[in-house]
Amino acid sequence: MRDTQENIPFAIRQFSPDQLKEALRKMHLIRLFEEGAEESYMRGLIHGTMHLSIGQEASAVATCMELTDADKITSTHRGHGHCIAKGADVGRMFAEFFGKETGYCHGRGGSMHIADVKTGNLGANGIVGGGLPIAVGAALTAKRLGRDDVTICFFGDGANNEGAFHEALNMAAIWKLPVIFVCENNRYGMSTPATYATAVKNIAERAAAYAMPGMTVDGNDFSAVAGALHEAIARARAGDGPSLVENLTYRWRGHSKSDRNRYRTKDEIEEWMSRDPIARFRDELIAHGILDAEGAEAIEAAAKQAVADGVEFARASPAPAITDVTKFVHAEEAA
Repeated sequence: MRDTQENIPFAIRQFSPDQLKEALRKMHLIRLFEEGAEESYMRGLIHGTMHLSIGQEASAVATCMELTDADKITSTHRGHGHCIAKGADVGRMFAEFFGKETGYCHGRGGSMHIADVKTGNLGANGIVGGGLPIAVGAALTAKRLGRDDVTICFFGDGANNEGAFHEALNMAAIWKLPVIFVCENNRYGMSTPATYATAVKNIAERAAAYAMPGMTVDGNDFSAVAGALHEAIARARAGDGPSLVENLTYRWRGHSKSDRNRYRTKDEIEEWMSRDPIARFRDELIAHGILDAEGAEAIEAAAKQAVADGVEFARASPAPAITDVTKFVHAEEAA
């Protein structure tokens, strides 16, 4: 019986069937949201640029599985998946992309600045590594207030060579703060391979310099990510300090919509697409009797409808008035 239990993936053992089905729904929602955003951009409904996380869905959803609304996250310029994983409404997200008043930031922030403090999302960030010191501040607040909240700090491989990375991990370790640093290593910082810019083989090895645990896992394996975060979150809530988790994953699209994608081979992209995290997780749930093929199709269909409804909500929403151009840009003074 012991061997049988050990062969069951962590997520299947840890979470209820309803939680696992909801996780699959969120993964589909992220993928379909990104595709819907990409299509809207191509049709001229969204201006500026965007950074898609198609192919990285397991990292976002599995990382946030054990979080509550009281727990915080800080995100990156590639943050749509994190936002949805933390509970955001896709209609309000599309509205923000479209520059509409009903968006999370009333249309003032766009793709790279979505935040939802009510669900603990302190916001995406257009600055590489910009969320690292913010996460440390949020974790320090929780500790000073005597709360057991944790903060998840998402960042990419390109941020691990920023000064803020060293400063944030060092400070978090000194003060034993309840923060988990989650590196989504998708192999490229813009067009530069991580292997060209980082001396260590695995970014998680850098945890040793800050006297904290470091784990490198398959970021496209839902259970692997969920298991690593389970340990790190338990450690943080117990007051034992920070951890560094590196999720090895891959973005199927280019760095941004302006990326001509000439630095990667077709074979490389196709090889990583064969490791589709959504298909792997769906097949795992079916194999362990959590749902059947018909149930999986129903979950995907519901996510498609949610995205379609979200686009229509955004298109029908009002644009901000010119006279309100500075409204919501600065904090309102208390009455």
